[in-house]
Amino acid sequence: MIARVQPLTRTRAVRGPFDYAVPDPMAGEIAVGTLLRVPFARRRELGVVVELAEHSDLEPDRLAEPERVIGAGLTPELVALAQWMAREYCSTPARALSLMLPPGAAAGRGAKRALAASLTPEGAAAVGAGHRNDATGRLDAQQPASEVRLTDGQRGLLQALHDRGGSATAAELGTEALRRLERRGLVSIAPRIVPRRPANLTVGRADAHAPALTPDQRAAADALLQALHTPGESGEFLLQGVTGSGKTEVYLAAVQSALDAGRTAIVLVPEIALTPQALGRFQARFGDVVAVLHSALSDGERHDEWMRLRAGEARVCVGPRSAVLAPLQDVGLVVVDEEHESSYKHEGDPRYDARGVARWRARHHGALLVFGSATPRPESVLQMRRLSLPRRVDGRPMPPVQVLDMRESHQPMHPETRMALADLRHGGGKAIMLLNRRGWSNFLSCRSCGHVWLCPNCEVALVLHAERGTSARSGHVACHHCGHREPVPERCTECASVSVARHGAGTERVEHELREAIGTEGFPVFRLDAGAATLEARARTLQAFERAPAGVLVGTQMVAKGHDFPDVSLGVVLDADQTLRFPDFRAEERTFSLVTQLAGRIGRGGGGAGSAERVGRVLVQTLAPEARPLSFAAEHDSDGFVADELTRRRALSYPPYASLIRIICSCEAEAPAFEAATRIHERLVHGEALLLGPAPLFRLRGRSRTQIVVKARERQVAIDAVGAAVDEIGPAAARAGVNVSVDVDPQ
Repeated sequence: MIARVQPLTRTRAVRGPFDYAVPDPMAGEIAVGTLLRVPFARRRELGVVVELAEHSDLEPDRLAEPERVIGAGLTPELVALAQWMAREYCSTPARALSLMLPPGAAAGRGAKRALAASLTPEGAAAVGAGHRNDATGRLDAQQPASEVRLTDGQRGLLQALHDRGGSATAAELGTEALRRLERRGLVSIAPRIVPRRPANLTVGRADAHAPALTPDQRAAADALLQALHTPGESGEFLLQGVTGSGKTEVYLAAVQSALDAGRTAIVLVPEIALTPQALGRFQARFGDVVAVLHSALSDGERHDEWMRLRAGEARVCVGPRSAVLAPLQDVGLVVVDEEHESSYKHEGDPRYDARGVARWRARHHGALLVFGSATPRPESVLQMRRLSLPRRVDGRPMPPVQVLDMRESHQPMHPETRMALADLRHGGGKAIMLLNRRGWSNFLSCRSCGHVWLCPNCEVALVLHAERGTSARSGHVACHHCGHREPVPERCTECASVSVARHGAGTERVEHELREAIGTEGFPVFRLDAGAATLEARARTLQAFERAPAGVLVGTQMVAKGHDFPDVSLGVVLDADQTLRFPDFRAEERTFSLVTQLAGRIGRGGGGAGSAERVGRVLVQTLAPEARPLSFAAEHDSDGFVADELTRRRALSYPPYASLIRIICSCEAEAPAFEAATRIHERLVHGEALLLGPAPLFRLRGRSRTQIVVKARERQVAIDAVGAAVDEIGPAAARAGVNVSVDVDPQ
């Protein structure tokens, strides 16, 4: 038997698969998807079997043999998915397959094994021989049983084992003490696999029992369930519902139906920070059949969750973007919540879009695909069958939105905002304040000579950050691209002036000003942004805000995503037009979405005695009060915005009426990068697509960059042409130190 193996190398110049002769003792272990350690180019490489054959075109004596099988392999479907991703995103099969490996496979990590102690029948009898306290059910150490001669410590050890269900790891209770009990035949000690489960970080409500659905929810759920159980019916739906309309309950009903049919489900959320809340709701409903995959887990936790999914022990996978690659079989449902979020796009190579991968997997399995959002992308509105949830489940109206003109203001907060916060503190309530920019100040400059502090690796300004709980003087300046940090400058490095100015405001400065302006006694200020080091830290912040009777949550766009706090009565968007200034055709879509999503977090429950407080209000501070997306957001008019946006995109040939592909050539020196981009451009210029560039990009992580943007109506033709051009110039570019990356559907 011949195994065709794709070695998992990073270089584009090496394209497999390569044939290996399978020795007879190994034949029963190898199938499509098996992971192997193989000899390759004088090295030992990890490889994936992508095909089996009876014969090879090469002479038998020229074929090497695999050295060994490594752990659990991929499913054949994931192998096919990787090959599709390599073509669709102009990457290589090896890079796509690497994304799907069992966590830790490359390093040889596997299940955790440890010594475990278990009660023997004699040990269980010894526990039962003691006199029990009627109130606690535990053994009374002061009344030793005559039947078994044990010290109080030994009896307590047996009781501890009994309380843990009769088994525990030896390290938990003390290996030496357990060994003495083992010699008496009261416990047995043996190695066993110890499962590593993610910590429970549940945020928000998680009901174990399904509530009664509203008529809107029932209509949407019925349509999904009919499609789920009707072969041949269109299986792609857009669930468009205002925030608070109960989309998650519709997802839960669909997952239940898929499980009842004996199939599996994938549920995607846009941010790791949202995973605990989503996971809590699904685990409360479905228990241990739910697993979670995301990069904030430890390697061991990810490995064990992946293996539970691969073995079929877990049948529902919840997580952000990478969870779309979960090794589930017979997938019956794929849900993409908050489908408008750009975080579904992977930044590494291959630069896949999890929404596109979700569609491929759903079609491959004949599964139901559900996208959900209050502010769906124009692409989804145009291409998918829509189901509507136009009302909140609690019957409350959407909060009124007031646009505040900041053109004459020189402070981060409008007077109306300050008054609203003061009233909220006086009456007791909660607010969410969004500023989509972290740090203290955007950049620093010298008032004397105009010098701006820039990152030495990237052509971007350094952002001023304060240490938690201190002023900015004790902080640092940092690059948000490469992570470079340095102390806050006391004087200009160019002219030695001590007149250093700070420009703009970020979440740290707003947090500080809130504490200064309104105090924190009885009205705490919480901050949530990417500065939180871990998922646990973010979850703790959300849990503290949820428990607090009053307070303000300040943060970047993550405070507007998916959270369900029933007692928030004020929302504030600072610098709402910031995203409008980006040179991106999606800038207006993002601005509309950000404001609308935050408005949806407001007015879901009490916040005072008056009806106005119960409804809540939203204040939007902007330098562009007449901007189109803000006008639509103030009216909660998603349909109107999308219709207007589709008209504009059709006129300008932007997605969904055309496809975009971006090619970036980067090198430490500027000239080789520009030369490689020019050669790619020459190979594409004869096609039907519109080419923009080559054009320079700002220097990033010490590398000069040149880009080409391809705008094409024939998507697959353009992808094939770009892939061929990059493959052709790739080896020469690599020798010149140039890295070429392709981004299909750039965000």
